[in-house]
Amino acid sequence: MSTGAPPVVDSGTEARPHWRLARAAVLLAVFVCAACGLVYELALVALGSYLIGDTVGQASIVLGVMVFAMGVGALVAKPLQPRAAAAFAVIELTLALLGGLSVLGLYAAFAWLDLYGPALVGTAFVLGLLIGAEIPLLMVMLQRIREQAAGSAVADLFAADYVGALLGGLAFPFLLIPVFGQLKGALVVGAVNAVAGLALVCTVFRRELSRRARLVLGAGSVVVALCLGYAWVTAADFEVTARQQLYRDPVVYAERSRYQEIVLTRSVREVGHADTDLRLFLNGDLQFSSVDEYRYHEALVHPAMRGPRGDVLVLGAGDGLAVREILRYPDVRRVTVVDLDPAVVALASTVPQLRALNGGSLDDPRVRVLNTDAFGWLRTAAERFDVVVADLPDPDETATAKLYTVEFYALIRSVLAEQGRLVVQSGSPYFAPRSYWSIDASVREAGFATVPYHVDVPSFGDWGFLLATAGTVPPVLELPADALRLRFLDPGVLRAAAVFPADRARLNVPPSTLLQPRVLDYARTEWRGY
Repeated sequence: MSTGAPPVVDSGTEARPHWRLARAAVLLAVFVCAACGLVYELALVALGSYLIGDTVGQASIVLGVMVFAMGVGALVAKPLQPRAAAAFAVIELTLALLGGLSVLGLYAAFAWLDLYGPALVGTAFVLGLLIGAEIPLLMVMLQRIREQAAGSAVADLFAADYVGALLGGLAFPFLLIPVFGQLKGALVVGAVNAVAGLALVCTVFRRELSRRARLVLGAGSVVVALCLGYAWVTAADFEVTARQQLYRDPVVYAERSRYQEIVLTRSVREVGHADTDLRLFLNGDLQFSSVDEYRYHEALVHPAMRGPRGDVLVLGAGDGLAVREILRYPDVRRVTVVDLDPAVVALASTVPQLRALNGGSLDDPRVRVLNTDAFGWLRTAAERFDVVVADLPDPDETATAKLYTVEFYALIRSVLAEQGRLVVQSGSPYFAPRSYWSIDASVREAGFATVPYHVDVPSFGDWGFLLATAGTVPPVLELPADALRLRFLDPGVLRAAAVFPADRARLNVPPSTLLQPRVLDYARTEWRGY
């Protein structure tokens, strides 16, 4: 192959219709490749958010590493410019293979090797390196079709690049994830990436390719197609096997909803024992174990039911277990459940084992379920409630940390009726003491008086709650006089629950706010070793 390849189309009058089509083909390739490149970035961020939970941290790592690597890739591409077309084709095939398999590879590193962090950095760097090499080579290819002013060529190229990135950014959450899922979505994008690169080189720039180059590209195309195709065929089995690796007990149900990964596991507690342990996990975090969930939900609900309780608001708790305890009281007129994910509610309403556990509580005529964001809903709520039960996921992700802030509790205070009570699941005062006492500080900063208490839930360990009322007078931590006999909680247990040992006494930590989500930092660091 010569080092100074001639233009694909000369600038003669008879060739003018052809160079316009050729330039359009290059710009279309830029458009498609930019869309694919952004999807690779978003796929890495989304996977890290699901597996690790640190959306901001994962986005910072991926974007920072990839942008740096793109700069390196642009420099690496300089020696390749004399053979721009062949080099571009090789880069696109490599990018299609690595980008298409990136989600699969990282999931495997997380499930089997415990090397997710290094694997993420390495993958982001290699993909960024390849993406960064695209634009310089495409610029050379564009100029070989027809010389034009550098500023004009750059404007055309980057316009197509940025618009393509917009397409990729919109296609990822609204098309690829809903239709294909993360794993197969990446494979689809890899295939599109390969087709776009090869189509451009093998049509517009085919005369620049030697016979040997064509054979190499053909063989490479077959290898990439076989790898992506095999991954597509085995994707479902791989996902099931990798997911099971993450859980101790057999997985009996798994679903990736719009918001999270939902997994149910079930196992026999002991050989020959009749009872089973049904567990719900959201994004890998345990939500309950059927063996001891009654301890958690009795402690959460019943102390707050002492007093007026006609209208009860439940934030979270789409599994229906807290609602089961609330409906024990016949004078409860209405229960409003605000849970973001309809998939969790549907699971709790349809799976026989879960319905048996929650007593079909979500189908009770007194219960209405709203599938919406609790923070947004509270901002416009005009109703008043006697009891608010905040049974929300732990604040170890960016999306949930806002539900443990001063601003959120102030919104709850605005919907509390006179003499109303708020109860908040607040994590473990033993394993995560700074998180626990920061939540208490946030509730008090919002204008509540609080009574902290904690109980032992074997599946979770020592677990804490906060009972609160608006004003300066703290509520009385007692069971309602008409409370039915409970399996775990009684007056003596509840009195003891308000006592904290010396090594877990109240900590003087600041509250968490929307602009300073301290509880998120506490939760990440304190739970890291568990």
